[in-house]
Amino acid sequence: MQGAEKGQAGRMDGNDLRVGIVQARFNDELTSRMATLCIDELVKLGVSAKHIQHVTVPGALEVPVALQAMADSERFDALVALGCIIRGETYHFELVSNESGAGVTRVSLDHHVPIANAILTVENQEQAEARVEEKSRDAARVAVEMANLLDDLL
Repeated sequence: MQGAEKGQAGRMDGNDLRVGIVQARFNDELTSRMATLCIDELVKLGVSAKHIQHVTVPGALEVPVALQAMADSERFDALVALGCIIRGETYHFELVSNESGAGVTRVSLDHHVPIANAILTVENQEQAEARVEEKSRDAARVAVEMANLLDDLL
C-alpha cells in the first residue's frame, strides 16, 4: 500500500485525479482569486487542467447543492468548496456559515468523496484578504492528499 507513515504528510500526487471546484460568487473579487490560486496549485500538484471542472454558484448556501450534483456524477476523486462569508450586522452570518459548512460536510460523508472546505468565515475584509492565498492553495493540497488517502483505504 502506498501511503504515509503515521505522522507524515500524505501523498501529494495529483496525476490522474479529477477535481471539481464550486465557487460562490458572493464576494466575487476574493472568491475568483481563490479559484485561480486553487487551480494553479492543483496543476502544480500534477492534476491535469482538463481534469479540473470549475463551476460558480450565487453564494455559500448554494455551494453544497452543486457539490452534491458533482458527487452524484461519480466523476470526481475530490471536490473543493470556495467562498467568503464576511460578518455583517445581523444573524445572517451565523446562518450562512453554519448551514453551508454543514451542507459541505454532509455531501462529503453521504458520498464518500473528500471535500476541501475553503469557505472563509471572517469578521472583515482585511481578514479575508489575509487568508485568501493560504486557504486557496491549502484547499488544493487537501483535495489531492485526501483523494489519495481514500484511494489507498478503499
